[in-house]
Amino acid sequence: MLNRRTVLTAGTFTLAALSGLAGRGVPAVAALSGLVRRGTRAPVSRAGAGDVARVRAATAAFADLDDRFGGGHARAAVAAYLSREVTPLLGVAGGRARPDLFTAAAELSYLAAYMAMDAGANALAQRYYISTVRLADEAGDLVLRATALRSMAVQAAELGHDAEALALADAAASALGGHGPRRTLAWITGMRAEAHAAAGTRWDALTLLRRTETQLERADSPPETEWLGNYRRESLEHQIGLTLTQLGDHATAARHFTASMEARQPVELRTRVLIGLRAAHASVRAGDPEQAAVTVLGLSDDVRLIASARVHDELRRLRAGWQRYRASPLVAEADAAVS
Repeated sequence: MLNRRTVLTAGTFTLAALSGLAGRGVPAVAALSGLVRRGTRAPVSRAGAGDVARVRAATAAFADLDDRFGGGHARAAVAAYLSREVTPLLGVAGGRARPDLFTAAAELSYLAAYMAMDAGANALAQRYYISTVRLADEAGDLVLRATALRSMAVQAAELGHDAEALALADAAASALGGHGPRRTLAWITGMRAEAHAAAGTRWDALTLLRRTETQLERADSPPETEWLGNYRRESLEHQIGLTLTQLGDHATAARHFTASMEARQPVELRTRVLIGLRAAHASVRAGDPEQAAVTVLGLSDDVRLIASARVHDELRRLRAGWQRYRASPLVAEADAAVS
């Protein structure tokens, strides 16, 4: 996560970037072709169901690498695959396979966006997210459109653009109009809660958190079937932690972050480390630096495996926050372990 008031390297993050997303002023294929370099794949006469299956298998493999090692690992490979293998297929997609192929391309573009954001390439990430929305529109996939808008809200929130984060979270909710998988609805409602907390509307934030929990309890889809918006109880714990951090309740936020970290699956190494560092930082802010040190010592081996600007920026802020407690042997040990 970057500095809360950092402006995007390649321009200001504003809703003007989304002005073309309401309609289809820029064709999806043209938008994606302008984003990635043209590949050298042999010409394809027709794209079909087999291509869809291959793209989705590749996306799942790349997503696994991202979960384990962070967006900075294999990001170039994802961009190359999107350029060389996927973009040429979109121009020759037709028949029954066409919507599925555009959805598969949107899923890969979404992953490319998330990996770019995690690696700190935020301007590039925003462009990939916009391409994802256009591809989802071409496929008629409202859930995927909402997913991309919701993740753009996350990006805006992490960059300190609170008004844009709230507008994007609301746009994600509007895209579904209250319909769709309850798990996805909960995922979006939780983001709206966080955005309202950042905007200072405490009552709205807490009301939306309660609604998120209700939606998740009523979820009618197993999480394993939704790698996009894979919202589970541990995801909600993280969302509560983020919302309470915005509201200034750092001690309670630390408990929710810790619950989320401890429930993470082994494959979610990057997410576990990121949330663990957020738990430690919340503990420092709550006046409990030794608990923060215990948390970090449990993560120190894994931190070295992660290629993630968000993880490294979170670690940098944490270390800056506990410097005044360096007289504590435990804090000094933890600081040395991740230096």
